Amino acid sequence: MQIVFIGLPGAGKGTQAARIVEEYGIRHLSTGDMFRAAVAEGTPLGLKAKTFMDQGQLVPDDVTIGIVRETLAKPEYRKGFLLDGFPRTVPQAEALDDILASLSLALDHVIYLEVSRETLVERLTGRRVCRKCGASYHVAFRPPARAGVCDLCGGELYQRSDDSAETVGKRLDVNLRQVDALLDYYETKGLVRRVNGEAPIDEVYRQIQDVLRGRPQ
Repeated sequence: MQIVFIGLPGAGKGTQAARIVEEYGIRHLSTGDMFRAAVAEGTPLGLKAKTFMDQGQLVPDDVTIGIVRETLAKPEYRKGFLLDGFPRTVPQAEALDDILASLSLALDHVIYLEVSRETLVERLTGRRVCRKCGASYHVAFRPPARAGVCDLCGGELYQRSDDSAETVGKRLDVNLRQVDALLDYYETKGLVRRVNGEAPIDEVYRQIQDVLRGRPQ
């Protein structure tokens, strides 16, 4: 089973991915995990990626694609994988097709967790962090016992600048354009499976199970 997982920040991909890999015994692959593994192994591409990461820069497409190619060629990934965070763009999707073809593999599903922009903004802007101990809360989904006060240490809770509505909105708009292009690419191949990411967590997973078991949506 080869799966690509698509969803905007705040859609809940991480939560659902953990359940999928546990139940189906496939590997969960994020770009971050692949970069870290390549760096730890000291591969030429891993060391090249490290130079960009150390400078806080995005790893270029050619290096990213090379690391994905080396990772998927390993025997342990023949049993299946879930790609999360790759591809992000159509050129990366085209490169993934080439990689899989060279390995005599093909994608089975592209699962898209659909969540409205308004809901994503609410989820992403509601985070609050303790200045003292770093504990994380959410005003709607995991509020502290006392507003603005950390349950663990009594420290002040604050909103990070990158969680502000303006910053979150700009980030989502960029991601939305990328996701729309990816969905168009995979729709032509008949691979996109849309799941209502605004449903309760267990219901979202039930929908994903239906997809993976071949039940009609």
